[in-house]
Amino acid sequence: MAEASKVIHIRNVGQEIAEADLLQLMQPFGTVSKVVMLRAKNQALLQMQDIHSSVSALQYYSTVQPSVRGRNVYIQFSSHQELTTDQSSHGRNSDQDSEPNRILLATIHHMMYPITVEVLHQVFKAYGFVEKIVTFQKSAGFQALVQYQSRQEAVEAFGALHGRNIYDGCCQLDIQYSNLSELQVHFNNDRSRDFTNPSLPTEQRPRPSQQGFPDPGGLYAFQQPGAPFAQMGRAAMIAAAFGGSLPPGVSGTNERCTLIVSNLNTEQTNEDTLFNLFSLYGNIVRIKVLRNKPDHALVEMADGFQSELAVHYLKGAMLFGNKLEVNYSKYPTITPSADAHEYTNSSLNRFNSNVVKNYRHCCAPTKMIHISALSQDISEDAILTHVSEHGSVVGTKLFEVNGKRQALVLFESEEEATEALVSKHASSLEGNTIRISFSQMQSL
Repeated sequence: MAEASKVIHIRNVGQEIAEADLLQLMQPFGTVSKVVMLRAKNQALLQMQDIHSSVSALQYYSTVQPSVRGRNVYIQFSSHQELTTDQSSHGRNSDQDSEPNRILLATIHHMMYPITVEVLHQVFKAYGFVEKIVTFQKSAGFQALVQYQSRQEAVEAFGALHGRNIYDGCCQLDIQYSNLSELQVHFNNDRSRDFTNPSLPTEQRPRPSQQGFPDPGGLYAFQQPGAPFAQMGRAAMIAAAFGGSLPPGVSGTNERCTLIVSNLNTEQTNEDTLFNLFSLYGNIVRIKVLRNKPDHALVEMADGFQSELAVHYLKGAMLFGNKLEVNYSKYPTITPSADAHEYTNSSLNRFNSNVVKNYRHCCAPTKMIHISALSQDISEDAILTHVSEHGSVVGTKLFEVNGKRQALVLFESEEEATEALVSKHASSLEGNTIRISFSQMQSL
C-alpha cells in the first residue's frame, strides 16, 4: 500500500458516476477539499481535509466493498500528497463547469420525445422545491436551467439524476452546475415557468401540437436501461407523477381500499367534510359515520394506492381541534346502506380526469389553500369574507392561468387551512362552485 496521504485515488469510476456520488462516499469520514475527475481513465482523485480523514476512509473500505450506482469502485492512497490548483481545475472542467449552485444546467441527449417544462418539473421536484425552469435549444442540443430554492436541493438532484434517462432508453440527462445566480422568467408556458409567480402571462402564442407525446403516466421511473417501455407497471407510471419515485413510506403495493378514521370532532365533521378532505388523494366510493361510534367513520376509496396516500398524508392531521387517526379497516368495502353516503358518481371526485396532475399535487395539509373555478370579476375581499371565519388569514393573491381566475390564501396554521378546505370546497361563491386544494407553495 502506498504511503498514507490526504489524497485518495479511486478506480473504476464509470461515466454514470458523478462528482456528487464520490463526495457522498467520502463525506462520512470528513470534509473533501478538492476533487479531480479523470474521465478518460475512469478514475478520480479526492483530497480530504486531513490525513486522519483519509486513513479512516481507507480503513473502513478495506472491510466493506464500496459501490456507487451499482458499480464496485476501488480505493487506495494516491502517490500525490496534495492536489494542485491546476489539477483541480482540470478535473472539474472535465466533469462540470462551476461550483455547486442552486441552478442546474441540464442537457438532454438522445431526445426521442419532446420535453416540456411540465415533464422536467415532474422529474426534478422529487429532490426539492423547484422555483423556476427555462428551456432553450442550443448547438449542444435541448437544454434547461432548473432553479431550486436551496443549493442543497440542487446538489441532491445532481447526484440522483445526472446520467439518468427521463424515458426508457432515451432522453438522457447530462447535468452541470450553472454559473447564474438567478433565473429571469417572463412567461409561464411550455418553455419557461416561474413556480413562485403563477400570475405571469403565457405569451399568447399558439401551443405546439401535443401529438406524439407519450402518456405523462409513462415517464420512465429511472429503471435500469433496456427495460421495455410496454412492461412499465401502474406503480411506475404513478411514480413518474411524483417525479420518478413514490413519496418516502409509500409502497404503491397496498390493496386495502377502506380506511377507518377515528378521533373525529362529532359536532363539526360529517360525510361531506370527510369527502372534501379525502378526495384530495383519490376518488371516493362511499363514506359511513358509525352510529355506535360517532367519532369513527369508514372511508372507501377507489383503489389501494389512493387509500395508502390518504393514510400517508392525513395520519395525525388536525381537523376541528382533533388529531385524526387514519388506518386501514378490516372491512374490504362499505356495504351500501341508508346511512352510507354514495360518492361513486360524484362530479366532485377529483381523479376522474387529469389523474397524473392530481397525483402530482398530493401533499400533507399546508397553511396555503388554492382556490379555482372562481368568477372572473371576483375580488380578494369576497374571497377573504368567504374563508376568514375558519382562521387568521395572513394574505391572499388573485391570479389567472389560461384565462381562468384562481387564488391562493395563506392561513396562520395548517389546521385553519384544513378547516377552510373541508368546509368551503364545493361551496358556492358569487354563483360559482369553487374547488379548493392544498398548495405546496410556501409563500405568496
